[in-house]
Amino acid sequence: MKLVKVSTLVSCFTFLLSYSCQSLAFADKELSQAGFDQYVVELKQEAQEKGFSDDFIEQSFSQVKFHQRAVAADRNQPEKVETLDTYLPKRVPQWKVDKARNQYKEHLAILEKVSEKYNVQPRFIVALWGLETNFGKIMGNYNVVSALTTLSYEGRREAFFKKQLWAALTILQEGHITIDDMKGSWAGAMGQNQFMPTSFLAYAVDGDGDGKKDIWGNLHDVFASMANYLKKEGWNDALTWGRQVKLPENFDINLAIPKNTGSRKNWLKAWRESEKSLAEWQKLGIRRADGTNLPIVNVKAALVFPDDEKGRVYLAYDNYKSLMHWNLSYYFVSSVGHLSDRIKFPPIH
Repeated sequence: MKLVKVSTLVSCFTFLLSYSCQSLAFADKELSQAGFDQYVVELKQEAQEKGFSDDFIEQSFSQVKFHQRAVAADRNQPEKVETLDTYLPKRVPQWKVDKARNQYKEHLAILEKVSEKYNVQPRFIVALWGLETNFGKIMGNYNVVSALTTLSYEGRREAFFKKQLWAALTILQEGHITIDDMKGSWAGAMGQNQFMPTSFLAYAVDGDGDGKKDIWGNLHDVFASMANYLKKEGWNDALTWGRQVKLPENFDINLAIPKNTGSRKNWLKAWRESEKSLAEWQKLGIRRADGTNLPIVNVKAALVFPDDEKGRVYLAYDNYKSLMHWNLSYYFVSSVGHLSDRIKFPPIH
């Protein structure tokens, strides 16, 4: 039996107690209209200090109201009760595959232009588009400034949401969208690709040269921004995302990346420590899902278990890391990869 230092247990208990108390404190925070109104006054003063003009601030906050539904959604996100085998059929049903293939074909001219510039395969752009907003149909109807102000006031992640709020004001100031049209999810994710405001500032591009980065209504900008995101996060169009594989009997599961690493930084560290060449994985007995040998190519990959070793198992290539930067979720990345594969095969004519 592995022994654990008492000091380690005490530290863990202290952290958990502190975290639990903090969460309870925010959950019990008295949220009132008067408190919200005062908070908005303070935010406006802070916006002035950041250099935004009085007229711009008043216009930007003109639609601000307290969204109790946004607070409830943030506090009560559903617990994970899925497995990948139950999740994928719901996230990537046949109708979505059919629609993705039709959208791919319909917008191929734009997609190919974007692919040539950013070196990202069009099928991955379409897959992300379909999974984020059902190809632009479900973008959220919250006023973004209002949603971010609400969640900043709620307080549980005030620093994060205030950072998003200032970024949203910058986007408005730059003239990419009007306050009336700046709609998004309850958490402030915007447009057909659901960029948070800071992601917009980091990755959004003007795809058609009209002077605006319109990820709400301009597909040139939507597709180019998604491709630019992946490219900036290391995408390699010579690779796919990964492949489902089979493990041999008595395989050492410690060779896989741990399921819960706690942060993207820790996850990347685990990746570096565990990745091997396909030839090395082949020697360890790993085979394609159909039992045949792995490809004979000079490519490194890491082993991931979205559930556990009894569920689906994947060898993940470097592009997997780019998708995990988009959303640090094995299930999300698996759904993107699965849909992109269904777009590619059988070939679209």
